[in-house]
Amino acid sequence: MTFLKLLDRLFFGPKVTEDKSKFLSGKDIKAKFAPPTEEIGKELKTIIANLYGGRSLRIRAVDGGSSNGEEIELTALGNAYYDIDRFGLSFVASPRHADMLFVTGPVTRNLERAVRTTYEAAPQPCIVVALGDGACTGGIWKNSYAVVGPVEKVIPVHYKIYGDPPTPTQILSGLLNILKNKTQK
Repeated sequence: MTFLKLLDRLFFGPKVTEDKSKFLSGKDIKAKFAPPTEEIGKELKTIIANLYGGRSLRIRAVDGGSSNGEEIELTALGNAYYDIDRFGLSFVASPRHADMLFVTGPVTRNLERAVRTTYEAAPQPCIVVALGDGACTGGIWKNSYAVVGPVEKVIPVHYKIYGDPPTPTQILSGLLNILKNKTQK
């Protein structure tokens, strides 16, 4: 009988706990919570077109031993919401085609050689970006026996994007700052 009472409560009990006037409409939600993805994307597209002569900026993601949080955020960049291809950014499978390397996570002893080999295979000049707190500082794993340390202990790092993990919007704005910095040099 308690199961029937539970179903009765779920389907026929009270429905709303807040007054309907307190709810935000769709326009209010977009205005209040929407990240500035479009604005960042337009700037990225312009800078990339100027720097790379109309072709896309090619990025190779390298996992140095992360917790996969950063990889999930990088994967989100390719979904329909962010769709970074429209801004002139693309991920490539080989470091030989990459203009930029994203290295995630603190470098573990098992992956130290793989990170170094990937860096050596990339054409120079290749921008190396440490992505996430683990890659930038070693994170919570920095004193572990299995961790070499942050990426800069293994290969030269040009830029760092902090966050644990950084959101896709933070990654895009970090990329924008990197490319603006590159155009000023």
